[in-house]
This record gives sequence, C-alpha cells and structure tokens, in this order.
Amino acid sequence: MKHNLEKPAGRLGVLLPGLGAVATTFIAGVLAVRNGISQPYGSLTQMGTIRLGKRTEHRLPEIKDFIPLSDLSSLVFGGWDIFDDNVYDAAVKAGVLEGQLLYDLKDELSSITPMPAVFDKDYVRRLDGPNVKTGRNKMELAEALIGDIEAFKADNDCSRLVMIWCGSTETFIEVTDVHQTVESFERGLIDNHSSIPPSMIYAYAAIRMGIPYANGAPNLSADIPALVELAKKTGTPIAGKDFKTGQTLMKTIIAPGLKARSLGVHGWFSTNILGNRDGEVLDDPGSFKTKEESKLSVLETILEPDLHSHLYDDLYHKIRINYYPPRGDNKESWDNIDIFGWLGYKMQIKINFLCRDSVLAAPIVLDLALLLDQAKRSEMSGIQEWLSFYFKSPQAGEGLRPQHDLFRQLMKLENTLRYMQGEDLITHLGLDYYDEAAGS
Repeated sequence: MKHNLEKPAGRLGVLLPGLGAVATTFIAGVLAVRNGISQPYGSLTQMGTIRLGKRTEHRLPEIKDFIPLSDLSSLVFGGWDIFDDNVYDAAVKAGVLEGQLLYDLKDELSSITPMPAVFDKDYVRRLDGPNVKTGRNKMELAEALIGDIEAFKADNDCSRLVMIWCGSTETFIEVTDVHQTVESFERGLIDNHSSIPPSMIYAYAAIRMGIPYANGAPNLSADIPALVELAKKTGTPIAGKDFKTGQTLMKTIIAPGLKARSLGVHGWFSTNILGNRDGEVLDDPGSFKTKEESKLSVLETILEPDLHSHLYDDLYHKIRINYYPPRGDNKESWDNIDIFGWLGYKMQIKINFLCRDSVLAAPIVLDLALLLDQAKRSEMSGIQEWLSFYFKSPQAGEGLRPQHDLFRQLMKLENTLRYMQGEDLITHLGLDYYDEAAGS
C-alpha cells in the first residue's frame, strides 16, 4: 500500500450507464456545488470528518482534506442511455429537482448527451428506447463500449476514469458455468449467452480496461467469479451491489440496534410505493425478483438467526414494491416491525419514510466515484469490501458473509482510509485512557 499519495492530477471522467433520475440528479448536484448554488449534503467524502489517533489528540480533519481525493472541479461526466435526451431534458423528465435549479445549470447539462446504449428488452421488459447499439454478438457490443470509452477519454482530456452503473434493475439471473472463468465468459459473449445481460457487458468493458466499476443496481453485474478474476488481473477495483437508499438504509440502522439490545423480532413487513422509471421497471416480476433478493438478505445477515435462534429464528420478513405513478421519484415506505422483549412481551415499531430515492442515491454516486479512483491510485484491486457502506447487497469475497450493519461498515471504511494514509487503526476499546490515568 502506498501511503501519503500525492493529489490526483488531471481530469477524472465519470461514466454512467443509465442517464435517468439518479445519474442526472448526481450530475446536476455536482454542478450546483461547483457553482456555489448548494452544498454536497449526504456526501461522506465532502462533508464527513474522520478521527485520527487518540480522542485526546483532537485530530478530526474532514475526509476530503485527509485523503487526496479528486476535486469536484476535475470531474467530467458522460454516459449511455436508451433515450437520446441530453442530461438537462432527462433531468426535467425525471422530475426530481426543481425547475429553477435545472434552468440555472441548463447550458452545462444540455452539453452532455448520451452515447447509444447496450440494451436488450429481454432483461428489462418495461422499458424500450431508440438510442441502442447493434452488433453481431455481445463481444462486439463490448468492443463498441470500449471504443466509446477511449473516445470519451481523449475528447475530454481525462487522465483517469471510473464507471458507475446507474441503469435499471434487470431480470433475475443466477451464476452459471458461463460466469466461472474469464475464458468461459468471453466465449459466452461471442456466443450471445442468455445469462450475460447488458450490465455485465458494461462491467466487462470497464474491468478489461482497468477502469474502476461500481454497480448501483441489484443485478449480478460484476459479482461473478469471471469478472472478479479479471479485476485482479487488470488491477481494477470493483464494488456493488445496489445503492443503499430508502427503506433498506433504515433497516441497516434499526436492525443492528435491536440486535445489540437482544430484542427479538417476530416479523418485519415492508412495503413501498414509487412512481419513477425504477418503479415502472420493478413492476415486472422478473426485475422485482432481483430487487427482492437484494432487500431480503439484509435482515438475515445482520440478525444472524443461526446464532440467535431464540430471538430471530421465526422471523417473518415480507417485502412489497408497488408502482404508483402519481408519486414520481418521491418514494414512500412503511415498515411494521413486531418485536418482543423481557419475558416475551410484545411491542411494535412503525416507520413511515417519505424519501427521494435519487436524492439519497446521488451523493453515493459521488462518493463511490472518488473513493474508487482513490483505490485505483492506491493500487487496490478486486472486490472493495470496505465500500459496503454504500450498498444494499454488498459484494464480498468467496465464502465470506457480507456485512450489512451500517455502523460496522462505516468503521471498516474509516479504518481503510486510515490504513491508506499510514494512520493507526481505531478499535474504540478505550481502556488505555483509564490505565494511563491509574498509572499516573
């Protein structure tokens, strides 16, 4: 590991497959911050602090001052979409940000236009659009993406690139033989294998080029043995899956607290309504299955019923997502949690979260772009488990159970940043303060 790295030089290109609500909200947000219109609320890299050394040292720098991250002024944006709207028009249609803010940024946003996307309606049945690539096979489509990336880098004078999937949830796919090795995967691309959806083609193109890749949807994408192997070969950091926003964010905050106090859970019922493009896509059973698998894994991994059978063995966990167009991007979630405590007495927790999915996701995209670029410059490759903080279904090494507890995830992230810069890791034991006092 290289410590005390120099500030990154040159421009960082942020490539986004899917220029919909999340991507346009992210781009507009960064431009608004750069233009002094707003602050980067929700971004750990821009607004968070990190403790260094002992509490008595009072060293609490902002993360952006501690780690040599790319400055927001160096970011350049590009992407692909099945619709040919420029980012301004796409943001207006997404309906997340208010009109005056977008109008103030219109010239910059309008200059960003999507490249034709790799898309197949078989994997996202509720969407279709005209701005789509064609090719004899999936390998030819991957080569076309590589050509796009090379042209973008040259045209925008970028020294480095990252790619973050902001596209839709694809139909449910399980790992098969085609996903096991780089050779079998590349043969599958040539043979148009049905278990290789568009998100995997983007991931392959990025990883083959050594470009850090993060997956913001629950699709398998880079979470297969072949692409993990390729990431190690090409020295590429990868992370995923599924941006941690809304209801699942609440679960990763509440569930660790219940477990910490040994409070039992009989049932956890979760339902959502949302009306954006994501909601429309998830109205298809195949895409919903992919999302459901991502959301269901959270509680089991945090509560560990195999280790705490008296508390969680009979937990009934139900999830519903309902497409409701009038709400647009303003998602509303309800959670009913049936818990029990001392002597088995029953209690309930009700959570009604009226959130904006894209507003919660946008700062995640920013942090991942900056931190993956930092990981690349630190010569880290393969799965970046320390970035689990940002995902509903974190990618982890073979045989490892993913960590879902938000607070443990944050500790892992902060300790990784300390490690990068040669600072002592912090365990929060704290006994030394009192031992020293007793000794004196």
